[in-house]
Amino acid sequence: MTSPLIRGRPRRAASQISVRVAHALVGGIAGVVWLVLPWMTINHDVPVPATRAAPSAPSAAAAQRDETSATDLVLPLVAVAVVGALAGYAYVRHARRIRTRALTRTSPDGAVAPAGAAAGPLSEDDERARAALVEADDCVRTSREELGFAEAQCGADAVEPFALAVRDAGAELAAAFRMRQQYDDGVPEDETSRRHALAGIVGRCREAGRRLDAEAPAFDLLRAPARGGPDTALEPAETRFRELTGRTAAAETTLADATGRYGPAATAAVTGHVEQAKDRLVFATVRFNQARQRGDMGDGAGAAIHLRAAEGATAQAAVLVTCVERLAADLTAAAELVPAALTGAEAELAAARTSDSALPSGELHALGAHADLVLAAVRNEVTAGPYDPLDALRKITEALAPVATGRAGALPAGALLAARSAVALADGFVAAHRGALGSVARTRLAEAQRLLTTDPPDPQAAATLAGQALALAERDVRLYGNPIAGAAEHASGAAGAVVGGILLGGGPDGGPPASFGGPRTRARRVTPPGAHS
Repeated sequence: MTSPLIRGRPRRAASQISVRVAHALVGGIAGVVWLVLPWMTINHDVPVPATRAAPSAPSAAAAQRDETSATDLVLPLVAVAVVGALAGYAYVRHARRIRTRALTRTSPDGAVAPAGAAAGPLSEDDERARAALVEADDCVRTSREELGFAEAQCGADAVEPFALAVRDAGAELAAAFRMRQQYDDGVPEDETSRRHALAGIVGRCREAGRRLDAEAPAFDLLRAPARGGPDTALEPAETRFRELTGRTAAAETTLADATGRYGPAATAAVTGHVEQAKDRLVFATVRFNQARQRGDMGDGAGAAIHLRAAEGATAQAAVLVTCVERLAADLTAAAELVPAALTGAEAELAAARTSDSALPSGELHALGAHADLVLAAVRNEVTAGPYDPLDALRKITEALAPVATGRAGALPAGALLAARSAVALADGFVAAHRGALGSVARTRLAEAQRLLTTDPPDPQAAATLAGQALALAERDVRLYGNPIAGAAEHASGAAGAVVGGILLGGGPDGGPPASFGGPRTRARRVTPPGAHS
């Protein structure tokens, strides 16, 4: 894969290098010719009759010829030295220009700033990298959602090339998020390297978008209504919608039961999810009706636009409902695991106190005392009830982490359960509110997901980062506010669709729907005239 720094180099750089090399070669050849020329002419004089002279005394003419030959040799040598110096100077100057171009800022559309332009503030590159991450993450998430509907319509074999494109784009995006997390952690430190890191992030994001953009035209052909009429795509999407409507009603009951059993704090992360899922379903209902109307009128393009918006809303409603269902299941599993985790923690603590520990005795005593307090507090919570079992597991594993040595049993299992639950909650919130989110929450989430896949995984760090991601995402949504002021748009669910990134904004109706593809193609489906009349 081409380095983003190499991709960012001006195209005329290669020609400038070749011109300089040609200049140096011409100068060198001229110097060599000048040096060789005297020997080429020294033996081609017209013969002159020799005069007899004394063998022991050289003639004045011979001496003059020797002096002339020496002079002829000195001048070419000087010329060669000058040419060499000029070539060396040109090389050093070229190397400096190459380093300067490596720092040249890249514009959002991929163009490179003029070679003579000075690099701007690092904050500008930082903002460019943040925007690229947000855009690439939105594209990958949207493409993955629509891919599921395409598979239901056309089958797994038909969508395999597009699934590969989504996987490739996701890999590029994951690498970009990893670079961004390291950047936020202060690695690298010097400004030049940090500028290079930001350029690398932008390059990775562009490659992810390019991969999706390349497949967008073929994807449209796959999903074209002509493949089987407008109902070919509508029927599987509406079937999924009807199933989700039943799940949403059940999720409301599930959430109420979990809140009553474990307390409001245990279910706070999904408070409002059911209401938002219903809002997305209202929006989907409106768009499904419009898609069917357009199809009946023979307007396949208009039907595709409304169908895509309905599919996006259905997918996000499913994400919100799944978050409620998963949290309830995780709370039940955690409640069953807490007693064993408490017993395992006390055994680990006792073993640490009696064995040879690498920790100083004073530090071990302090950590043990803190762990005793945490375990006692958790036992009191369990006895008093209701309590948050997932939070209890996090407290136990965090308190025992500095002194625990076991890698099997209830403690590691509890840590993984709590971390996976936290990551799933954060991912669901980001997916359903991505239209209002910046890059920081997404970066923390991506790093949390990565830490769960390492060998061995780091559940405590993953849970911490997931908690940060959720808090940052909730803050972004509060700051984003109301994207559409009209009451009618709220009643139709359009405002929630903009917050969710289903609609791309930019109009009173919320703008066009986001579709499979990268930055250049994701908004290719525009709302036809009179679609909302």
